[in-house]
Amino acid sequence: MSWLSVIIAGILTYITRMTMVTLVDGRILSAKLKQVLGYVPAAVFPAIIFPAVFLNESGILVNINDPKIIAAAIAIIVGYFAKNVIATILAGLISYWFIIFLM
Repeated sequence: MSWLSVIIAGILTYITRMTMVTLVDGRILSAKLKQVLGYVPAAVFPAIIFPAVFLNESGILVNINDPKIIAAAIAIIVGYFAKNVIATILAGLISYWFIIFLM
């Protein structure tokens, strides 16, 4: 029963998202709206990342010397200079693994 629920939920999610992609014609959107929609990923990404980095399992803020915060700072620095998403992700992951496994 649970697999059936997962499959149905996946199909419904796919249908609701694909209708917006297929039914909304890019030519009817104004240039200003397209410009504003271009900032959506940059606005949503921090909202997803903040709890994972700065909050523990109980929802309490972690200490400044937590490995997640140090790895996030390294990733931010690499991302600023490299301007490459893959390099940023790899720098964050490798620095986090280095801190928790080798230090």
